[in-house]
Amino acid sequence: MTNTHLTLPPQSRTEMLVRKPASEVFEALVNPDITTQFWFTKGSGRLERGKQVQWDWEMYDVSTQVTVREIRPNERIVIEWQGYSGTTTVEWNLMTQHDGNTFVRITEQGFTGDADDLMRYVVDSTQGFTWMLAGLKAFLEHGVKLNLTADAHPRDLAEGDTSRGGHRD
Repeated sequence: MTNTHLTLPPQSRTEMLVRKPASEVFEALVNPDITTQFWFTKGSGRLERGKQVQWDWEMYDVSTQVTVREIRPNERIVIEWQGYSGTTTVEWNLMTQHDGNTFVRITEQGFTGDADDLMRYVVDSTQGFTWMLAGLKAFLEHGVKLNLTADAHPRDLAEGDTSRGGHRD
């Protein structure tokens, strides 16, 4: 195996078209009453610039403090939270399409660690935000709760069994 050196900071990225106006997508991301329908299970408050809130994923006994760094209604949300290796920045960009639908791009950056850790963090982040985005799309477009975040790592899998999708952490 060749020793690989990174030349750019690692970043996760996922994106998808959501067939709803940006105002509906934005509201689903900032309003925990809606976000809990497709991503985390509890949020302590609405996202507002400068505000700190807590998000909980009760099925995993995990929570994180979220600091809102920027809000541009119907366009952009930037937060800082405790990622896999410390504080990272997550950004949602909402781009209105000519037909009134919304293209959503999510990036996370600021990962630290050795090359193996960075690879795992970027992959896990990309996967997690892809599930979240797919859940958002299904909920807003069809009113369906897919439970993707909860079902990504079922508790009954043996600890460390990643051959069937189990979570290693």
